[in-house]
This record gives sequence, structure tokens and C-alpha cells, in this order.
Amino acid sequence: MAKKPIAWIVDSTAYVSKELQENPDFYSIPLNIHFGEDQYVDGIDLTAEELYAKIKTAEEFPKSSQPSAGEFGETYKKIAENYEEAIAVHVSAKMSGTLASSMGGAEIAGFPVTFIDSLSLSYGLTGLIHRGMEMHKNGSTVAEIKVELDNMVGNCKAYILMGKLEQLYKGGRMSAAQFYLGSLLKVKPIVQISTAGELEPIAKVRSEKRALQYLIDKVIEAHQKGIKKIFLMQGNVIEQANHLKNLIQEQVPGMEVEIGEVSSVLAVHAGEGTLAVLWYE
Repeated sequence: MAKKPIAWIVDSTAYVSKELQENPDFYSIPLNIHFGEDQYVDGIDLTAEELYAKIKTAEEFPKSSQPSAGEFGETYKKIAENYEEAIAVHVSAKMSGTLASSMGGAEIAGFPVTFIDSLSLSYGLTGLIHRGMEMHKNGSTVAEIKVELDNMVGNCKAYILMGKLEQLYKGGRMSAAQFYLGSLLKVKPIVQISTAGELEPIAKVRSEKRALQYLIDKVIEAHQKGIKKIFLMQGNVIEQANHLKNLIQEQVPGMEVEIGEVSSVLAVHAGEGTLAVLWYE
């Protein structure tokens, strides 16, 4: 039986759209979530809802880790049975060691994989995979696809309203003093993904209403540049996400907004209640 030409691969930080779910050549390789000595496979052993519930009762705050090169190697050996090669798009190497492990795994398996460092997360990976699949469908070679995707890298705009301050504090990403002052002042921290693939704080807004309007203003700017669709990621706050979607479409008539869920492994770091708007320029 002849092998298929290309397998499309992401890690579980990516937003898996309906289009990707329905593609038989798409694979999402899960990262791991740790509660003390207990390890869970993202999205398989632990859903996002289960993660949020565990965080509220766990004595230790969860951590995340990428699969080892050996684990990636075993996965690539299985994929190699049915495919000639693969294109893998991974979370920013500045945020995770996933890309390095994946590259090591491909070498172990002896399987040809073309790697893309997305310099992003969530829809930042998804948009690249969608574009690559579209090019492949239109007859582009893997080399041509890599050039295009590398050119897209760094052009994903992502503005993230971080979730509960308590989760950021428990996870060691906020000091006791910052937590106290932030809670007292009802501060809503907003970060962006830089063109270098790093998370960087850009604003601390003092009310949820102002924080949502900050995100809307960024979408308005994008619309003025010709962007017609954005992605709205949410961390276990679907009602708030729908509210933000309605506000966006009130202020930006005609803007298409697709709502997706923050993956469990990202929820470990961003916190429940996180909202993010993303698009490619």
C-alpha cells in the first residue's frame, strides 16, 4: 500500500479547529501535566474542565512538560508507517522545549520532518497549519510551504487577558505583594506574544470592562488594516467569551469571530478565566 505524502503535526498547545479535527492526516501530539508525582496526558487523561476542578483542590500547583525525544520518536515511527514525510508546527521554542524534543524524536525515528517554530501558541500554530494544507492542496512542494510558513512566523498578533490572579500567584508567576495589590485594585494583566516568540506584559487594566475594551480596541485596529476574521480563545469562561464576541461585533460590524478553548496545558500557565484575541496579519 502506497504511503500518503504528508502528515501534519502540532503539539497540544495548538487550537484544534473543526477543519483540523476532520482532516485524517492531522496529528496533535499531547504534552504532559503534572500534579506532584501524578502525570496526565493533555486532553487524554485530563480535560480542561477536569484541570480547573483539580487546581481548586490540589495542594500543589500543576506544571507542564513536553514529551521526551524518545516518546516523540515512538510516535514518529508509527506515523512513518503511513506517510512519506511530515510538517510539524510547534509552540515557540522560547516558551517550551517541545520543538527540541520533537526534532530529537524525528532523528531517532529516521523520519523526514520539516519543522516550523511558530514563535507563538494556540491559534498561532493553527493558522500556519491551515496555510500549509491549503498550499499542499494547490500543488506546492514541502520546500515552498516551508518558505511561506517561515515568512508568516512572527506575524501572529496575540493579546491575552490573563485569568485568575490567584492561579498566577499559586503557580509562582506573581509575588505575594503583586497578588495582594492586584486583588485589591482589581488589576487585569494583559500580555502579548512578541515577534521573538516571548510573552511580554503590555498593560495592567483596572476593571474587567476596561480590559475587554482594550482587546476590542486591538481588534478595531486590525479591522482597519483589513483583517476580517479573528480567533477568540477562552479558559473555561464561555459566557464571557460570547459576551466579548458580541461586543466586538457591535463595534466592528462584519468581523467574523471564531471562539475556541484554551488547551489544558496552556490553562496551567494562563489561568482560568483567560481570554485572548489572535489573528495573522
